[in-house]
Amino acid sequence: MEFAIILIMILIVVAVAAIKLSEDEVDFPFMRRNTLFSPVEHQFLDMIEKAVGHEFRVVSRVKLTDILSLRRNTNKKVAKTALLRAGRKQIDYVLVNKEDMTPVLALDIVHNLGKEGHKTKKDFFVTGALDSAGIPHARIKARHGYKVEDIRACIEAKLVALRRQQGKLPLPAADNQSSLFTPTKRPTRPVKTSRQVAA
Repeated sequence: MEFAIILIMILIVVAVAAIKLSEDEVDFPFMRRNTLFSPVEHQFLDMIEKAVGHEFRVVSRVKLTDILSLRRNTNKKVAKTALLRAGRKQIDYVLVNKEDMTPVLALDIVHNLGKEGHKTKKDFFVTGALDSAGIPHARIKARHGYKVEDIRACIEAKLVALRRQQGKLPLPAADNQSSLFTPTKRPTRPVKTSRQVAA
């Protein structure tokens, strides 16, 4: 009986020692990054905040699943596939309503810097998912020389539906009247003719 008790105590000591040794071997090979954003990302964040920061909050690096949810009664197989795909996608910046944090606009930067570039090819899954949820998606190509007004104009072009809802833009005119989106006259640039000119 005493032998069994001694054996149990030895096993407990060995187990505790093994746990201690395994804890000491855990490595945390991390250090603080010098910056959270790349220079391009930081420049765009600054310009977006100057362009619309008075009206919206700018949230960066947002997972697609953070701003989208599944519709009710979605087929389980479809839901699983959609969530798996959406979970791998990330939006560079999302404009949200300051009061209730509702997503208003998804915004991605596109650039060819580095070996593969960043979002150079349009992701139709991301665009389709955002479109089905009623969230506009803007893709802005990174280049030097942008001004805050350029970024604001790009964002405002995507917020037409929201501005109409807010009463800040007129509703589209009837078919027989001119509107913001239908030209009142034909283009004035020359059009090449298919007829041969006589010499």
